[in-house]
Amino acid sequence: DGLRALAVIPVIFFHAGFDAFRGGFVGVDIFFVISGYLITTIILREKTRGQFSLLGFYERRARRILPALFLLLLCCAPAGYLLLTPPQFESFFISGILGAATFVSNFLFFQDGVLYFDEADSALNPLFHVWSLAVEEQFYIFFPLMFLLFFKFSSRLFSFAVLIMVLSSAVGSFIYGEQQFSVFYITPFRVWEIGSGVLAAVYLFDKDKGILESMDESMEKIKKLLDEMEDIKSGKAEKDRM
Repeated sequence: DGLRALAVIPVIFFHAGFDAFRGGFVGVDIFFVISGYLITTIILREKTRGQFSLLGFYERRARRILPALFLLLLCCAPAGYLLLTPPQFESFFISGILGAATFVSNFLFFQDGVLYFDEADSALNPLFHVWSLAVEEQFYIFFPLMFLLFFKFSSRLFSFAVLIMVLSSAVGSFIYGEQQFSVFYITPFRVWEIGSGVLAAVYLFDKDKGILESMDESMEKIKKLLDEMEDIKSGKAEKDRM
């Protein structure tokens, strides 16, 4: 979470107009990678301990995100009604308020042809930033289902499926790079970023698991050796008494 906060800081400075942070929007890309890593690590740990629950996962995400989100929407809605013209408020209400509440704002901004880097567009919508929240929430909704489906058979099958999605998304982003609205807003073009974090989490988890298993095996061998030494010592003591 600390790393995700650091990824957001350059984005804030970018929107604040600091020249030193002209490329600060890259923090969003980093944020997606970290989110993929973080959520996958949490799910893997809970699954290993036998504590993972799909409903529990969704419930924790809802408790963490929805209260702050709905408070933001309740504050922005009346302000937008008072400050924006009727056409502007209509666009703001549909793409911003309703889009944020239903986690589809990225598709609505894409449909409206609203450009994230255009100051004229972004200045009229104080909820412009929720497009990234929509992408992340779509990941939260569908990723656990995919995890349960593929991981049930094999962790390698799961990793292979994610790898295919990452490569497909990356290639698609390269091929359709000129279509900036699609590549920027549409979730499939962001899968390569989130999926990279997922693959990193699986790799590191398997690596740590292998180290722990190796340590367990070593401890078991040491325990077995100590038991044998104890048996030899007991046998010698019994022989001396005889």
